[in-house]
Amino acid sequence: MTDLTKPAPVAGGGEAAPSSHVHPALALILICSAQLMVVLDSTIANIALPFIGRDLDIQGTNLSWIVTGYALAFGGLLLLGGRLGDLYGRRRVFMIGVALFAVASALGGLAQNEAMLLGSRGLQGVGAALASPTALALITTTFPAGPQRNRAFSVFAAMSGLGAAIGLVLGGWLTDLDPSWGWRLTFLINVPIGLGAALLAPRALPDTDHHAGRLDVPGAILGTGGLLALVYGITRTGTTDGSGATYGWSDPMALTFIAAGVILLAIFVLVETRIASPIMPLRIFASRQRGVAFLAMMITPAAMFAMFFFLSQFVQNVMGYSPLRTGFAFLPFAVGMVFGATASSKLIARVDPRFLAGTGTLLAGFSLLMFSRLQAETSAAAVVAAAKGGDLGASVNYWTDIAPFIVVMALGMGLTFVPMTLVAVHGVRTEDSGIGSGVLNTMQQVGGALGLASLSTVAAHFTSEKIASVGAAVQQLGPDLAGVNPDALQGQVYFASFSEGATHAFLVGAFMIWTASLLIWALLSVKHTELAGDAPAGVHAG
Repeated sequence: MTDLTKPAPVAGGGEAAPSSHVHPALALILICSAQLMVVLDSTIANIALPFIGRDLDIQGTNLSWIVTGYALAFGGLLLLGGRLGDLYGRRRVFMIGVALFAVASALGGLAQNEAMLLGSRGLQGVGAALASPTALALITTTFPAGPQRNRAFSVFAAMSGLGAAIGLVLGGWLTDLDPSWGWRLTFLINVPIGLGAALLAPRALPDTDHHAGRLDVPGAILGTGGLLALVYGITRTGTTDGSGATYGWSDPMALTFIAAGVILLAIFVLVETRIASPIMPLRIFASRQRGVAFLAMMITPAAMFAMFFFLSQFVQNVMGYSPLRTGFAFLPFAVGMVFGATASSKLIARVDPRFLAGTGTLLAGFSLLMFSRLQAETSAAAVVAAAKGGDLGASVNYWTDIAPFIVVMALGMGLTFVPMTLVAVHGVRTEDSGIGSGVLNTMQQVGGALGLASLSTVAAHFTSEKIASVGAAVQQLGPDLAGVNPDALQGQVYFASFSEGATHAFLVGAFMIWTASLLIWALLSVKHTELAGDAPAGVHAG
């Protein structure tokens, strides 16, 4: 009888698809459903952030931890998740991951305070870290290199974009049901999806070989600890103390954590060179082409994180959109992502990855540049009028100032993710496919977390400066403030100032992604013909 757990080798040292007893289409549906759940959760809470902040008394600048905390736990443990899949079977680890994600989602939906919510978000990240790299590795080992794998990765990438957009729409609809408890449903909705995926996995997914080797516990501790310390230190610079003042880059605790993170990561790299079975085999980086893909996929997600995090709050709080309308405002992203990913998967057979991903990153940076031009009403009179029921974004037109560039951003992401993913996993040894996928996912999640932390710091700096000037101008109105709700007025002062911080974050984000574009254009030289077959690892070492 054919061994379904071990795909037949093909010329060049790779793996072909499993035998006909395995149904790749069904496997892809389940894998993409899990990916939808993971991505959905990274954006579904964005719309609900103001309501979560009010209900659980979380300060505005600390709301970023609801997004960053999940991404950090996710990214910090991805290497461990990928390695566990290689050692103990990818299907088994995938099942544990999605089940844990479902349980953590239930805890988040029932959270009674900030600590409980952030703890559940971290636990969700652990579950995602187990499920995501094993899912990506299962695609690599189920579909042979060439058109089949290209299409599979196209569906996977498109699902990522759809999940992000659907998350915003679903988050808006659920929050609109009842602002006081609807946000809880944004977490609880994951429970049936996660449990269903765990139950169906044995029937839809082939198991994989368990490979010999020991689990690198020191590496997991050092890598995760270093990433946690680094991102916490960066994020702290943009948060506020009890008096409302921003800690800033001179804060001793922030600098201590940043330094500790750098030291721990340096030790982590040193340890990985001396361990027989490292959690991150440095041979993964032996290929220059793969290294460029990893770097590009580390920088690029920061742009998408920034767009969803800052733009969703701008549309809702500055332009006055309801949660549901805010969610629908991001639907064009789903259309653009599907189109971009589909076009990319077809073009990769004829066009080198450099041209596709290079163009995609240029487009994404252009979108952020245009978002940085958004203007809100920040005059004292406008702030008072907003506190009485108006909005601060009256001069912003959604259809001309926002929607076109959401589509351009989505096209850019679709053109970038498919070729960069193919380059990153191409030529990786069979026994390393899980950790190779883990490294790629780590770059994406940690890059997104670091990027959002850095951009949140930029936004907090300019927001704090603007709050002082806007607040002083409002107080000078004196008698005109009679009858104005003080809490509403304070909120509108913050929202007007937030727009100043968000636009500066968009501008910095544009230059971040253009840095990735420069790397791609200058250093990525792999040809599209090389991606048509499974080459041995290290073939692109040049």
